[in-house]
Amino acid sequence: MASRRDYYEVLGVARNASPDDIKRAYRDLARRHHPDVVKASDKTAAEAHFKEINEAYAVLSDQQRRANYDRFGYADISGGAGFGDFSPFGDLFEAFFGGAQPRTRAQRGADLRYDLGVTLEEVLTGSEREISYSTLVTCEVCAGTGSADKKPLATCPQCRGSGHVRSMRNTMLGQFVTSATCSRCGGTGGIITTLCNACRGRGRTEKRQKLTARVPPGVEEGMRLRHAGHGEAGEHSAPSGDLYIFITIEPHETFERDGADLHCQTNVSFTQAALGARLEVEGLDGTASLELPAGTQSGTRFRVPGKGLPRMRGSGRGDLIVDVNVAVPTRLTRKQRELLEGYARAGGEAVPEPTLFKKVKRALGNE
Repeated sequence: MASRRDYYEVLGVARNASPDDIKRAYRDLARRHHPDVVKASDKTAAEAHFKEINEAYAVLSDQQRRANYDRFGYADISGGAGFGDFSPFGDLFEAFFGGAQPRTRAQRGADLRYDLGVTLEEVLTGSEREISYSTLVTCEVCAGTGSADKKPLATCPQCRGSGHVRSMRNTMLGQFVTSATCSRCGGTGGIITTLCNACRGRGRTEKRQKLTARVPPGVEEGMRLRHAGHGEAGEHSAPSGDLYIFITIEPHETFERDGADLHCQTNVSFTQAALGARLEVEGLDGTASLELPAGTQSGTRFRVPGKGLPRMRGSGRGDLIVDVNVAVPTRLTRKQRELLEGYARAGGEAVPEPTLFKKVKRALGNE
């Protein structure tokens, strides 16, 4: 006959383990070694191991029997109820199903998402936009109860209001209890006796809703605007979900956004770049003055403070950043060409002689 293992060794706990430690160890072992969760080929060994675990727990969980075991070993562990009377219903059920399952309540309504595109002009000033969307609302006919007579749910006769049903089966190891969601009430614990014709017992109907959304100045890409209680209505008068408006910034033909700053480009003539000039640059909300110093090179960047977008975090506005491009004319008048050639010669540059064809065109006044 095979020797019996020490009960403390079976449960994997120290001899001075507390009752909570013993209970915790038993639950963990029961979950992992229950015959119903192991492979079919291991059933026999699993049943024997599981019986050993239950026997150890039956002794060590009883204060008197544990004391006798600690003093006399296997010789006298009969104090209190015998092992044959030990029923692991409570602990097994708690180990596998987390204890008594509470009655499932009506669920809160789902949250909704709405994508809203806004222009840079709206980012600058803020705006109010009316949006329209479909959602589930509380049925007006039955006031969300799902019942034609508007009465509360009746207690489910199958689960008696618990939302779950238990079943018991006998095995060679004893009786085991399993639990499942009640098929009749779906876990709510209640049933509708007379369905509402408008919503067919759902307590909700689909409806088109309108909402005025306030877009704050400086709003950013990807920002969410929350409107509490404007999502789907909850089941059977449970709270409604929320509506989240996701902001996207529409592209602009002139400006690009970088946080609170705006970027744009402007073309200047060769003479403006060489001699300097005062420019009027078109901003998002009117013109902005820009002093162009003499000798400005193409690609030079200038910053106009306070002509960008409002800052969401902090005060004031960002800047308008202007990149200057020196535009080279593709066609010149005779006078312009003569002046530029004179400028080139004065600077010591070689000026190419015109071809015969170009000389003829100049003579005819076509260039």
